[in-house]
Amino acid sequence: MVRNIDIYLRQWKAAERRNVLLVRGARQVGKTYSVRELGRSFKNLVEINFEERPETRAFFDGPLTPGPICEKLAGFTGVPIRPGETLLFFDEVQACPNCLRGLRFFKEKLPSLHVVAAGSLLEFALAGLASFGVGRITSIFMHPLTFGEFVRAVEGDALADMLAGLTCDRPVESPFHHRFLDLFRTYLIIGGLPEVVTRYVETRDFLSCQALLSSLIAAFEDDFAKYAQRTPSARLSETFRSAAIQAGRKFVYSAVSANFSHRESKTALELLEKASLVHRVTHTSAQGIPLGAQANTARFKVLVFDAGIHQRLLDLNLSDHLVANMASLVNRGSLAETAAGLQIVGSSPPLSRPSLYYWHREARASNAEVDYVLQHNGRIVPVEVKAGGKGAMKSMHLFLQEHKLPLGIRLSQENFSRCGAVMSMPLYAAGRLADSGFNLPV
Repeated sequence: MVRNIDIYLRQWKAAERRNVLLVRGARQVGKTYSVRELGRSFKNLVEINFEERPETRAFFDGPLTPGPICEKLAGFTGVPIRPGETLLFFDEVQACPNCLRGLRFFKEKLPSLHVVAAGSLLEFALAGLASFGVGRITSIFMHPLTFGEFVRAVEGDALADMLAGLTCDRPVESPFHHRFLDLFRTYLIIGGLPEVVTRYVETRDFLSCQALLSSLIAAFEDDFAKYAQRTPSARLSETFRSAAIQAGRKFVYSAVSANFSHRESKTALELLEKASLVHRVTHTSAQGIPLGAQANTARFKVLVFDAGIHQRLLDLNLSDHLVANMASLVNRGSLAETAAGLQIVGSSPPLSRPSLYYWHREARASNAEVDYVLQHNGRIVPVEVKAGGKGAMKSMHLFLQEHKLPLGIRLSQENFSRCGAVMSMPLYAAGRLADSGFNLPV
């Protein structure tokens, strides 16, 4: 399965000066698979999974000097560890805190060796480290498959390359536009987790994919016990499901459960965010760049990290989905807005954790909201998501007028077109807005 992050992994391999690479992201997004694929380009791959082989943690109990550690690992695995020939991969590295502490020394004392570490609960382990090799370790963030990656997996390169080459200058030819809309509907149902996409490619069986999504949700909830001793699993599960229920509107802690206090729900949501299972969309006044400088962190919306998981958390009826038209499908559970935000997150450069913002003005006679506000090539760009082909744009025009901006984006089922200051783009192209090479008109 080809992933966009493969480009960055190859660039890291080829760089003359490189740091140790830390691959971060939620469980099941494909971290291990992508690193193994990179390993195929080396003569040797040495993979140490600290959860599967807990005895290997003993190699890091003494001095954290890379040379002797590599000698022990080579003897243990029977595979030579040689700079330039071997990729050394530490998986589930959070299970060995001493290895995490020792990663910096591979950069300092053995810089020619390619070293990658990954783990699904990394954020919790990193939070417990007093220092963590600043300047010696590079983080790269992974997410579920974007729609473009999904198209490549399901339909092959030709259609995926066409999607990647879309521009605002001309509409997509009608047969391809409708094909993309149909594929996007499928993507909304099964999401972008690699195991689920693979199941769909192999079987084309929606029910099997839905069953797999349910089992993955159960696996995530099994993990909750590992997140924090002070937060019960049931509280995390309730908050996770509430994130899906409250999608598309301001998140309210008191709406999670009558049995939880504000503080308890807040702690649970922070842990889910740390595990990359939810993303915040923070309110901003958007008076200038950076948008974060005008952010109000007390006001935010929440996105569940994958569209398929989002739907299963809401327990939406699959039979209804399969006969629904696009407009009725994406209207359920604020799925259109969620899917657009996830495409922007997943298509953002992976070297930093993406930030999403929205704008909302509450006034007695003029209540207005813009779903997303983006920074695109030094410009502020408001984005509204419309599930159908039509819809009023009062909030967008108000935002453009107040902020004296020349362009807003409307994401819907419509093809590329422009009407005055509003550029229409199809929902399936939302990820292009995260690409600095995607040229927006003035």
